[in-house]
Amino acid sequence: MAGQLQGIRIAALVDDHFEQVEMTEPKRIWEEAGATVSIVSRNPRLTAMRHDQPGDRFTTDVALENARPGDFDALFLPGGVMNGDSLRIVPEAQNFARALVDAGKPVAVICHGGWLLISCGLVQGRTVTS
Repeated sequence: MAGQLQGIRIAALVDDHFEQVEMTEPKRIWEEAGATVSIVSRNPRLTAMRHDQPGDRFTTDVALENARPGDFDALFLPGGVMNGDSLRIVPEAQNFARALVDAGKPVAVICHGGWLLISCGLVQGRTVTS
């Protein structure tokens, strides 16, 4: 699988308290395949969750306010109840997700990450899995 995703840029859009393994494992696999995965968030420093316990700390690669949808080939929305619940009401997150979906770019969603898409009205009429 090494190199299969060479040159592909993926935006991992998260808020504080995302589910750690739901971000780190897909990110690791995509990066091993050659993709560049950037953590996009409105928070410069993030604390992940390991289910109901605090996880590791992460640094944002791209501030949400500076993220340009055209810089990415795909959108990744990890889960986590607190992450999904807070991110879905952030207008900048909604606009960013909407722009990528409207451009026909692939979206990967895990667990509560789908709440953002639902809040944006991007799920109605589509077949999705999460």
